[in-house]
Amino acid sequence: MSEPQSQAPLGADPEGYAPTVARRLAFYQRAGGIVTPLMTAVVAFLMGGIVVLSTGHNPWRTYKAIFEGSGLNWFFHVGSHSIQVPFTHTHVWFLWDTNTNHTAAYNLTQTLVTTTPLILTGLAVAFAFRCGLFNIGGQGQYLMGTIVGVYIGSRFTDMSHLPHVLFALTCAALAGALWGAIAGFLKATVGAHEVITTIMLNWIAYWGGSYLFGRDGPLQNHFNKAVPISDDIVENAKLPTLWGNPHLQALHVGIFIAVGALIAFYLILNRTTLGYEVRAVGFNPEAARYGGISVARNFIIAMAISGLFAGLAGGIDILGWQFRLGVLDVQVSNIGFIGIAVALLGRNTAVGVGLAALLFGGLLTGTSTRSLDPEVFPPQLAGNLALMIQALVLLFVGADLLILYIWQARRKLRLPGTADAAKGSA
Repeated sequence: MSEPQSQAPLGADPEGYAPTVARRLAFYQRAGGIVTPLMTAVVAFLMGGIVVLSTGHNPWRTYKAIFEGSGLNWFFHVGSHSIQVPFTHTHVWFLWDTNTNHTAAYNLTQTLVTTTPLILTGLAVAFAFRCGLFNIGGQGQYLMGTIVGVYIGSRFTDMSHLPHVLFALTCAALAGALWGAIAGFLKATVGAHEVITTIMLNWIAYWGGSYLFGRDGPLQNHFNKAVPISDDIVENAKLPTLWGNPHLQALHVGIFIAVGALIAFYLILNRTTLGYEVRAVGFNPEAARYGGISVARNFIIAMAISGLFAGLAGGIDILGWQFRLGVLDVQVSNIGFIGIAVALLGRNTAVGVGLAALLFGGLLTGTSTRSLDPEVFPPQLAGNLALMIQALVLLFVGADLLILYIWQARRKLRLPGTADAAKGSA
């Protein structure tokens, strides 16, 4: 007669003494959610340092100069200062020096200006990814937002400030949403792969913008037909500035819109029925369809919301600091493509996308010719270094399985006889 089994006390975890395989795998995946992005960034910067070393420069000094060029060293310059409360003439005590005539403060404003659209284009990729779709079309959706934003911003000159800004941003976001919804509709109806359709839509936006603002194009400026650029947006359509000189590309209120988009992204996915359906389709479309969820509808909605984020990014850039759009701007812009790296490094989460956007924003600003000390590293080469680090992030971002394998193998390396003992007992 076997002895009675001891029962776990009420409320205790019955698997606490011996976790199941599923529980251990879930722990590894949660750990990988933190470890993988950190390892990816570290490896990318280490390999970038090797390239810097091969050019005859000091990697440590170079990265230090990039860090200072990004303005992130501003947080370490503490003291006793005052700050003006936005939109008032009141000054209050503050720990940091906010005078943008000083290098660190000015560079930080430029990093945050760059981070703002990267957050939104990162969310454009991340939201689609949570529905099982790979949105490569963030660039085209961003361009559609800039085109519509500059059109609305340079027209309707009699509108007052707030309605004009809201109208322009709304139209820019809707233009991006429409551009994304086209790919979602094709996926839902005829099964066209979203990677192919979004790439094609990118090129349509590229050549369409080049035509619209080119010489004798419908949206070329009305003052100098020799310059392939749009009219400037009117003063009433410009976003209010928060920090810095408005004439020197100051930080604008778009940063708050980007942070609000991060919050909305989290709430939609985790606190709404729509978010549940999107995630269910992303996990398993067939199971979601069996459960009564319309997969086709969610494909369209997910791509539309993704395009909305990217289009909003384009509108914010136009109204916040760019103020005009030309053929060269259309053809050299790559904010939407960097958003892919932002989303992948951020593991398609709100917090991760925000931190990854700040990392890439600092990298882009810190390696620019106006920020990087030329005595430390040639700025013209630093731009290529930034591109290489972005490529390395994309290359190593799929290292989840490798990280998990190493994480699991550490026990076998520490206890080499465990597996044999288990076989013998069996």
